[in-house]
Amino acid sequence: MEFTVEASGARRARTDCAIVGVHERADLSAIAKNLDRALGGRLTRILKGGDFSGRSGETLLVPDLGTGPAARVLLIGLGSRKAWNRRAYRRAALTAAQAVVKSGARDARFLIAAEPVPEVDAYYRARLAIEAMGQARYRIPDLKSSRKPAPARLARVRLVAAERGELAAMKRGVAHGAAIAAGMALTRDLGNLPANVCTPSYLGTVARRLAREHRAVRTRVLGEAELKRLGMGAFLSVTRGTAEPARLIVMEYRGGKAGEAPVALVGKGVTFDSGGISLKDPGGMDEMKFDMSGAAAVFGALKALAVLGAGINVVGIVPACENMPGSCATKPGDIVTSMSGLTVEVLNTDAEGRLILCDALTFSRRFRPAAVIDVATLTGACVVALGQHMSAVMSNSQVLADALLTSGRRAGDPCWQMPLGEEYQEQLKSNFADLANVAGREGGAVTAACFLWKFVDGLNWAHLDIAGTAYVSGANKGSTGRPVPLLVDYLLSRT
Repeated sequence: MEFTVEASGARRARTDCAIVGVHERADLSAIAKNLDRALGGRLTRILKGGDFSGRSGETLLVPDLGTGPAARVLLIGLGSRKAWNRRAYRRAALTAAQAVVKSGARDARFLIAAEPVPEVDAYYRARLAIEAMGQARYRIPDLKSSRKPAPARLARVRLVAAERGELAAMKRGVAHGAAIAAGMALTRDLGNLPANVCTPSYLGTVARRLAREHRAVRTRVLGEAELKRLGMGAFLSVTRGTAEPARLIVMEYRGGKAGEAPVALVGKGVTFDSGGISLKDPGGMDEMKFDMSGAAAVFGALKALAVLGAGINVVGIVPACENMPGSCATKPGDIVTSMSGLTVEVLNTDAEGRLILCDALTFSRRFRPAAVIDVATLTGACVVALGQHMSAVMSNSQVLADALLTSGRRAGDPCWQMPLGEEYQEQLKSNFADLANVAGREGGAVTAACFLWKFVDGLNWAHLDIAGTAYVSGANKGSTGRPVPLLVDYLLSRT
């Protein structure tokens, strides 16, 4: 799809669909009034007739407009001006994108991008609009035998700037939004694939393909023999019950200066989590294919950076495996030795994500990173605490935590800071090893982060628990692509 930006006063050719925002009480913006005049007052007559109220989320397609600047107009409700903010703009952009993709339009002018939004500059108006378009165009890679639906006809979208001084910022927003949309699509594809397709070996294949497609990416895929030589006993303890071999995937994106310390992204890649010997309840177990969403987000973030050619060095580290019961599976009460040398008593084999991440975090030290961010669908306790709206962030650096919180707000991909504390680490004490891998139900998301905290001494580290935000259940079951927008926003802020 082609994305362009044009000034509102520019001479323009006719468009298949003009997308216009309307606030409540038939409140047309200045740019919408200009279009209305060109259409002979057609929009004003529709609004006066009561066919459209402007409520948030409301849409009305006005077809067959004959001659004039637009063959059809798509009216999008923006809600009240008092409640018009970043969140309302994102909702309007997504509503508009979904509606125009379903229409027969091949070309669209997105006039909503010219709407002033409090505390949202032209760059973010453009970027969020293009991300919304990517979300609306995304199709799950289903394996149905029936004929696939025809692709959307929409091939070109023109964003309208309120004034010429916004053009440069909006063009940059379009480029960044398109890259983020590409990264989110890859993340969603990986998350939505079934676990018998998206195995650890498959993730290794995707990582190698990423390196072939983008010269700035270099990929290494380590097998179990190499993991044993590295001493990754915690990681390997998780994969003992399955015939599917584990992989440690290392992807280096080199877009910054030579020798510049990279940011390390460490993504949990459990491609299916049965719980191991501590077997999960059957209900919803099919959703455990999404337990590699942290890994998928790392892939997506690197894809976005590579598409952009961003000036930063980033290393993506993905420990990938299955967690299955079997005759050789790790048992509750077993003690394993991590790559760091710390021993861990495995009291619950369903707390496996922290076991693979602790070794991957230790491995990240080899790159002398400027910052380390691990991303994981780590705990159901995080879903209980925050629901599906915000990811949790926990960090040993308030500066890093604040940067992630700010990026989340800007990107519309928010996170909420939860505490770390030695009192929580006390709950991880073991009579038989250096620490246990679980600490009871209370504060489960925090104690899981505190477990990882034991392995990052001296590192500038943050942990993102995305268990509630990485995918949705029910009739719309599928990956959301989060937190790719947050991660990319943070990484771009460092360039």
